[in-house]
Amino acid sequence: MKSKRYFNTTGFCMPERHYMIDPLRNQKIIFDLIEKTQYFTIHAPRQTGKTTLLHELAHRLNKEGNYISVVFSVESAGYRSITEEIANKKIINSLYSSSGQYLNKKNCPIPPEKYTKDLTLENYLIDWAISQTKPIVLLLDEIDSLYDDVLVSVLRQLRNGFQIRPKRFPSTVALVGLRDVREYKTKVRPSEVSLGSGSPFNIKAESILLGTFTKEEITELYSQHTKDTGQIFLKEVVDRIYELTGGQPWLVNAIAREIVVKILNEDFTKKITLAHVESAKENIIQRRDTHLDSLLDKLKESRVKNIVSAIINGDSLVYDNFNDDLRYVIDLGIIRKEKYDIIFSNEIYREIIPRVLNFSMQENIREEGTTSWYIKPNGKLDMDKLLKAFQEFYSENSEVWLEL
Repeated sequence: MKSKRYFNTTGFCMPERHYMIDPLRNQKIIFDLIEKTQYFTIHAPRQTGKTTLLHELAHRLNKEGNYISVVFSVESAGYRSITEEIANKKIINSLYSSSGQYLNKKNCPIPPEKYTKDLTLENYLIDWAISQTKPIVLLLDEIDSLYDDVLVSVLRQLRNGFQIRPKRFPSTVALVGLRDVREYKTKVRPSEVSLGSGSPFNIKAESILLGTFTKEEITELYSQHTKDTGQIFLKEVVDRIYELTGGQPWLVNAIAREIVVKILNEDFTKKITLAHVESAKENIIQRRDTHLDSLLDKLKESRVKNIVSAIINGDSLVYDNFNDDLRYVIDLGIIRKEKYDIIFSNEIYREIIPRVLNFSMQENIREEGTTSWYIKPNGKLDMDKLLKAFQEFYSENSEVWLEL
């Protein structure tokens, strides 16, 4: 029997199509903040379920009927050369376009082309809030894609509106991105006047970090596949997958999908073994799927590379709240704190990151570092070549040996 649902590794999850667990299962704090008309931030590494959570939250709030809620992205304004005026237009267009996915026409804001006042995000949100009888919950995604004056402008406009909520401005605004709000100040020009505090969004009540799956949650996720198909993920298999992934949601789904679809070809009568888990891990690493590529792209940043190199070299790293680089790499999900140590977040990262950092060195190894030159066509060793190479090596390095 072919399952109607599958393990998702692209885009946000939908319960009718994908195996998933409730993204709001442990998020009572979010509903409390909304009830108290608070502003807050949500941050998590890529592909850990942020977008799934936002969509589920907006749809749930709209269905319950006490609020109107929209998720929209500001990524279209996320480049350095953009002006504040153009950025405002792009952000407002994104908001209006997304509103139709969540709300009926009477609850949507006015089309931007029909707006007669000065088209700023602040003005647009004020007029939208005034036109509604229910409080607005605005979920603003990819906030950390914005730069410089545009970032400051957006945060300032939201802060201005905070004072007149909920009747004349969104009741709750959540800023969502890869990094905590404290990181936003690093994207503002050093010469720029601050917004009056160490953080450019000093009206936030909470900063929420989305966590990884627990072993029990992985078991719950995989049991949905078992219920649909009869194919079982044994406890020892789940335990090993948890060791490899550390509960990272994309990796948890990717390994299951690799086993079920690629290795076993959706033959649900076949038993899932530990050998399948190891093969799936190797396949994902060798392919360097999108998640791993985006992760490894971060290694190009010096602040990330320095921390990662220190871990590989065995240098001691002390966790403290004032080490911005260390907290940044933790926020990216690459490393984690375990008791008194800073380690890679999971076995897969621990394996692939050193491979990538050493790749150029591996590629540049001289011919002597390969095996082909001293193997005869019949597969036997060419002892003459080996001995001659050793003589050359000894003549170049013998002085160092003799000094010992």
